Amino acid sequence: MAFVQPVTLRSNGIALVPLSLDHEDGLRGAAADGELWKLRITSVPEPHETHGYIETALKMRDEGHRFAFAVTDEASGKVIGSTSFHDILPTVKRVEIGYTWYAKSVQRSHVNTTCKLLMMGHAFDTLGCHVVGWRTDNYNFASQQAIERLGAKKDGVIRGHALRRDGTIRDTVMYSMRAGEWPEAKAQLHYLLGRHG
Repeated sequence: MAFVQPVTLRSNGIALVPLSLDHEDGLRGAAADGELWKLRITSVPEPHETHGYIETALKMRDEGHRFAFAVTDEASGKVIGSTSFHDILPTVKRVEIGYTWYAKSVQRSHVNTTCKLLMMGHAFDTLGCHVVGWRTDNYNFASQQAIERLGAKKDGVIRGHALRRDGTIRDTVMYSMRAGEWPEAKAQLHYLLGRHG
């Protein structure tokens, strides 16, 4: 049985729904909101790549390495982005959160904080994870700041770690949070959401 089982996570008008090919048109529309695929430091699919992007995520789910969600507005059902558990290690009870991107129109809103609260809560409180990790491009300063706002600790930098979409080689900044740090981080996330109103 897979460590991460299919589940829909809901809070604050946001639903994280297991990604499927039914989300193809919605995901394409979310990526087009801001032409996010043009950012060299993200993994957002180009419009013509959306089908393959979902198929790859589903293959990785079948292999037990990644569980991808469509991020949806619960009231309308509109897809506004995607996020995943990945590098799933059941033997040490560790997952990472990544492959995360949102339509430009919902960035800097309550969406990312809500998604992280849902995913971290599921990882620590339901799956019993000891560690949750994140990784990001060394030039993705906005992502690094967002991860640090969650209360994650910077583990270090893996140099020459991965290819960017433009063919350049990136350094990867690694972060993590241990289960004992989760209660304080959870309180902070609730505080931040309260400030969003």
